[in-house]
Amino acid sequence: MNYVYLIPLFPLLGFLINGLLALSFKTRSDEKIPGMSLVSWIGCGSVGLSFLTSITIFFKLLALPAGERVVQKIAFPWILSGTFHVDIGFLLDPLSSVMILVVTGVGFFIHVYSTGYMAEDKGYARYFSYLNLFTFFMLMLVLSNNFLLLYLGWEGVGLCSYLLIGFWYEKKTASDAGKKAFIVNRVGDFGFALAVMLIFWTFGNLNFTSVFENAPQVLAFGGGLVTAITLLLFMGATGKSAQIPLYVWLPDAMEGPTPVSALIHAATMVTAGVYMVARCHALFLLAPISMGVVAVIGAVTAIYAASIGLVQNDIKRVLAYSTISQLGYMFLACGVGAFTAGIFHLMTHAFFKALLFLSAGSVMHALAGELNMQKMGGLKKHTPVTFWCFLAGTLAISGIPLFSGFFSKDEILWKAFSSSSGHFLLWLVGVITAGMTAFYMFRLFFMVFLGKSRMNPHVEAHVHESPKPMTIPLIVLAVLSVIGGYVGIPKSLGGSNRFEGFLSSVFEGGHEVSAEATAHAPSAEYLLMIISIAVVLTSIFLSYRFYIKNPDIPKRLAAKYKTAYNILSNKYYVDEFYNKVIVNPLLNLAWFLWKKFDVLVIDGTANGIASLVKWGGGVIRKTETGYLRNYTLSLIFGAMLILAYFILR
Repeated sequence: MNYVYLIPLFPLLGFLINGLLALSFKTRSDEKIPGMSLVSWIGCGSVGLSFLTSITIFFKLLALPAGERVVQKIAFPWILSGTFHVDIGFLLDPLSSVMILVVTGVGFFIHVYSTGYMAEDKGYARYFSYLNLFTFFMLMLVLSNNFLLLYLGWEGVGLCSYLLIGFWYEKKTASDAGKKAFIVNRVGDFGFALAVMLIFWTFGNLNFTSVFENAPQVLAFGGGLVTAITLLLFMGATGKSAQIPLYVWLPDAMEGPTPVSALIHAATMVTAGVYMVARCHALFLLAPISMGVVAVIGAVTAIYAASIGLVQNDIKRVLAYSTISQLGYMFLACGVGAFTAGIFHLMTHAFFKALLFLSAGSVMHALAGELNMQKMGGLKKHTPVTFWCFLAGTLAISGIPLFSGFFSKDEILWKAFSSSSGHFLLWLVGVITAGMTAFYMFRLFFMVFLGKSRMNPHVEAHVHESPKPMTIPLIVLAVLSVIGGYVGIPKSLGGSNRFEGFLSSVFEGGHEVSAEATAHAPSAEYLLMIISIAVVLTSIFLSYRFYIKNPDIPKRLAAKYKTAYNILSNKYYVDEFYNKVIVNPLLNLAWFLWKKFDVLVIDGTANGIASLVKWGGGVIRKTETGYLRNYTLSLIFGAMLILAYFILR
């Protein structure tokens, strides 16, 4: 484990090499993309090496006794200033080992997929350099052993998100989406930065181990200081993980390349907020108000985003709102003290959501970039591999038994109902959200792959399955979407929940909070599970009736409930509200400060002083005549003034 630094180092080297290649290729005018094979090997190979290193370190960590699975490695001192001391240091424990496996494993297959998806793009080397840089920052984020290094990775992935969302910067919608993501995240990151400052002011250092061990002695349970720190931390999480009210950037982020959506905006970066809350569970457990806020925001976001997904027709935006909803599930778990369940869903979600986004990319590849589901249909016969992979992902996210999403989703619902921090209403919102998720995901599946073709005849004539560099990652992720949840089979279903056991040393306090769950009879867990499955199956049946058996039903319902449909279709008009109440007033204020204050006051004052000096110089210049008699006269006049002063004073 002494070579943990290699995990982020490999992608960093990939970024540097591909970045230099991108600069050199920029001057070339060849029709064919230069150095494509070299860029592919460097981009994919660097992440692949990180993945292999992560697997090796994971098994070394697993071989240690449960109580010794915490290893810190200091690379070198970073900042030394008085009492302020921060290192570039790495923390290896069960939580960080799960995260590095997700980041490098899913990231590697998305890199491979990108070699096919981006094959015709002129910015090929630039794309892979950005993707490698993102992987580096994400790995620094999850491996950091202190808040400042975590914040560095946090801001780094935000930068890469901006670069990749706006990758096709010639397209205005893409550049606007990149700016929107960057600005909205600055709001959340401001809160995160304040939290880091408060932590240093309170504890005198930023090391995780020191802060978390001393927190119970330094911070009062439920006190104002710990509540302020945790709420500010969660403010950062709402931005990065797209929760209410800072979720609005994620749907627009779909303007970037689809593999970017799969890696950054589904599987890794947007889960950084969940990871951070879980990592800081020792602080959150001391702040019951903050825990309640996390749970409520997570539950409300989950059902809110799911309701929007019911009527969207852009295939990637449906998945975007699904991502926001599933992230809400993860925060709901953390808010009721079920941190393990939240991280379990983070892992399974990475598998099936990356699969769904990449499958959507395969559909777009087959249909020449088409995104509107109303112009699809009947793709099963044209793209059989994509069809079966998408079905696996849809079954997993819907929570169908024996698929990965079933185990993690039902674990969250059970803890939301049974834990001491849970509540019946939180469980009810979660169940309704599960039903909505199954409905809109099978709506998407039916509209794209089954039923009658609604494709443009010219497009349909050229529909084809994606090449192997794209389909092989789909197959691997489909397998993980099926079996990925078996590491967390609960005891109620005959399993030992090895995932919870592996993370128990990290979330020991969180398990104590949810220990009340054991007081409920096993029959209660079975009953809730049956209700959840029944709701999901009913939703799938309704989706089948609406979009396969009788496609006219949705049209009639939309016409009958036009107001409700328009509200959902226009995403509750939140973007319009933000534009009217926040964005436009700020733009008007900026315009006023520029035209009235900056131009008239600031520039006017500077220009006025300059004009005054110029006028004064012009007056004084006239006294410089070059005649000796004038200078002699001025000297005599000056001497007379001095003499008069001394005589009359």
